Amino acid sequence: MDNLANQLSEQFARWTTGRRGYVMAIDQGTTSTRSIVFNAHGEIVTSSQLEHRQILPHPGWLEHDPEEIRKNVRRVLADSAAQADITTHDIAALGITNQRETTIVWERETGRPIYNAIVWQDTRTDPIINRLTEEQKKTFRRKTGLPASTYFAGPKIRWILDHVEGAQERAERGELVFGTIDTWLVWDLARKNKRYVHITDVTNASRTMLMNLETLDWDQELLDILDIPRAMLPEIVSSSEVVARVQRKGPLHGVPIAGILGDQQAASFGQACHRPGEAKNTYGTGNFLLLNTGTTPQFSEHGLLTTVAYRIGQQPAVYALEGSIAVTGSLVQWLRDNLGFFNQARDIEPLARSVEDNGGCYIVPAFTGLLAPHWRPEARGVITGLTRYVTKAHLARAALESTAFQTREVVEAMNKDSGVPLKALKVDGGMVENTLLMQIQANQLGVPVTVPKVSETTALGAAFAAGLAVGFFPSLDAIWDLWQEKCTYSPDISPEVRDAEFAQWTKAVQRTFDWA
Repeated sequence: MDNLANQLSEQFARWTTGRRGYVMAIDQGTTSTRSIVFNAHGEIVTSSQLEHRQILPHPGWLEHDPEEIRKNVRRVLADSAAQADITTHDIAALGITNQRETTIVWERETGRPIYNAIVWQDTRTDPIINRLTEEQKKTFRRKTGLPASTYFAGPKIRWILDHVEGAQERAERGELVFGTIDTWLVWDLARKNKRYVHITDVTNASRTMLMNLETLDWDQELLDILDIPRAMLPEIVSSSEVVARVQRKGPLHGVPIAGILGDQQAASFGQACHRPGEAKNTYGTGNFLLLNTGTTPQFSEHGLLTTVAYRIGQQPAVYALEGSIAVTGSLVQWLRDNLGFFNQARDIEPLARSVEDNGGCYIVPAFTGLLAPHWRPEARGVITGLTRYVTKAHLARAALESTAFQTREVVEAMNKDSGVPLKALKVDGGMVENTLLMQIQANQLGVPVTVPKVSETTALGAAFAAGLAVGFFPSLDAIWDLWQEKCTYSPDISPEVRDAEFAQWTKAVQRTFDWA
């Protein structure tokens, strides 16, 4: 009844004031693409989702087909709009959030990619990183807040220019352009005839190893180190402003594209982490913990990243400390797809609950090395403590625990950098539906873990940013008021037990080093 009342009130508002009653968001992720329609209360009206192929040419490599992603975006936008029975006249704005760092190079004239998208998890650029001098690595860290790593987009651009015939020369002539996924989608949605929009937002730009955190612009010294022509790069815009309008025919034709955020920054924005000291952790393919540090970048001394959290229009940018974990949810997928432990990912919870502990075994899923806080690209996954007593149920529980342990590593590093211990953690992402994992997480952190009412916080953050730019949401305070708690998990084990378990995990992590 409440939902019906909300719908009627929104319809009445549109009829009497002409106000457009919805915002839409594209959430282009590592494994799938979603489009979600939100109302003025920040509630989900409809959604549509399509998965895309994971292309694995060699060990450590991961690619996506940019054309497949482009087509999927068009399909989910049309489908979610049709489900909601809305057209361009009902939609106030469109927001975009995307898997970060994933890199595409395409022809300026035709819009055709010259190579598949190289995904953020891909480690093929390790030789490029190893060629950098220690002084160059320090320069990247000082200017970008990032360690020199295969994780980021800059080295991926360099690899494409090195390995696609003629690419370097074409890039220098201005024939090729680079973009992360947000850039690729805006180019497609806003292109009309031969007119195109080549932009990226400041959060995505901050993940390239090429943007200066102080100037919020491309840094020529960094471009020179990697020999990347500046003409390839998109214009950097804020996270919340009208940058273009949809030119594709269909229900969104003419709708302003008004919000762009990298996926983890979008989740933080959707969790209303707008004040210094507020933090969220997203549980997806990997885990990503962001702590709002305010309008001055804070550089980590304990293995974390300094990144841009968001920028509203021409206001000062807001920064964050980030801990990036490569493998969490994808470990569950590996147990399902490679080892056949269960048929569906959600089946891991009852299996793990069937035992009281991990049987003494620990899984460190360093499939592509370890990211924060270790930054060990040569690490590889291990299972330690195996005995004949251990069953697949123990391994399932150990897999869930590995997510909680890795998150604790990041939180402890964050506490050291900030000087203020974390008091509570907001969480989101697909894995938060796993109640056992959330309880284990609260136990390992020793602080309350809170799940929001709206689970799709990444898409919600993009919708908030877009709506804010066009006045659909009046202010950050209004967005904060829309955030609602679903449930909170509190620690229920002693500090002694917590620390003993974590000590064993730390021993297991040491076993992963120096493999590759």
